Order: sequence, then structure tokens, then C-alpha cells
Amino acid sequence: MFIKDNLEKIIDTLPESVTLVAVSKTKPVKTILEAYNAGQIIFGENKIQEMVDKEKELPKDIQWHMIGHLQRNKVKYMAHFVDLIHGVDSVKTLIEINKQAKKHDRVIKCLLQAKIAQEDTKYGLSFTEIEDILSSDLLNDLQNVKLIGLMGMASYTDNMDQVKGEFSGLNKFFQQLKKQNDSITELSIGMSGDYSLAIECGSTMVRIGSAIFGAR
Repeated sequence: MFIKDNLEKIIDTLPESVTLVAVSKTKPVKTILEAYNAGQIIFGENKIQEMVDKEKELPKDIQWHMIGHLQRNKVKYMAHFVDLIHGVDSVKTLIEINKQAKKHDRVIKCLLQAKIAQEDTKYGLSFTEIEDILSSDLLNDLQNVKLIGLMGMASYTDNMDQVKGEFSGLNKFFQQLKKQNDSITELSIGMSGDYSLAIECGSTMVRIGSAIFGAR
């Protein structure tokens, strides 16, 4: 019951313009089903094999988001069902997603991951690299991929001023891209510990796990 209560509390705080991605990584099917029965249909996983196994057992109207770092050689395992891929950080990955999506006659939505954190361990593209991808003629050949926005992960720190600066900087860049490209509509920033701040900074999609399901 606490999952339903947690979901309701979070949803009550979200503007209608913000999409909730329930991060279900490491959680068993039974737990995800509890959230689904409470009305949640968008779930995020960070490991492809785990997501594939869960997709087989759970209702088919669930929208699965791949939110973790993406290994190109594993795209083929989820290409037939994944709804949105958050962490695209290279042209080679886009090409592979397009290749695998084409095999299933699908168009897979993707977000380009921007590197906004100061930690070297965080993946992502520079703003210049993102602009180069969006202006590249290559995109005309990728008919089975649709770039719809950006994703970012802030630094792992208690300094909320720093996090706010990173989120705000990405949102400013996002707003510039929106003016240039009608397909750019989503900004995926914010997790359990900072989603309220992320929403203040322009997030349209928050990835929340522990605040829904409890600590891992």
C-alpha cells in the first residue's frame, strides 16, 4: 500500500506538464505490478537484460524507458518494445538504435545525454557535440530514430546551489534548441533527491525510484 501512497504524494506535487518515470531497477515484478495497479505505466530501467525479463512478465501497455548507460551491442534485445532511450551519448549509438528499430519497423524515441556534472564518472555529450548532431545531415538517414530532447544528471553533491546551476544551464540550452527544432520537447532531469528543484529549473520528465519504492 505504501507504494500507492508514495505515488499519489509525488503526483500531487507534479505539474501536468511533467512526466513521472518510476525507476524500477532492482525491483521485482510483484513490486512493479503494485505501482502499475496504482496507475503508473511508465517505468525506467538501467540494465537492458533486467528490463527485457520484466517486459515479458508484465502488462504490455507499460512504457519502458532505458535510463542507464547504453551498450550498443545490447540495443537489439530491447528494440522491439522500448519506448524511450534517455542516455544516448554518441552518433554510433544512434546509428545502432536506428538499425535495430528498422528491423522491427519501429521508430524509437531518444534523448541525447548532456554532460552537466563535474564528475568524470558521468557520461554525456558537450553542448557543442549535441548541436553538431542535431544539425548533421546524418539524421536524415536515421528514419527509425526520433530525437525528442535532452537528459542530464547533476553532480552527486549536497550543494543544491551547484545542482541548480547545472540544471539551469542545461535548461537554457534546451530552450535554445526548442526554438530551432520543433521535435525537441523533453528535458529529463531530476531524481528522488532533487526532482522538485529540477522542475523549478524546467524539467519535463523526472526519474524517481527510492521515493516511490523505498531505499534499495
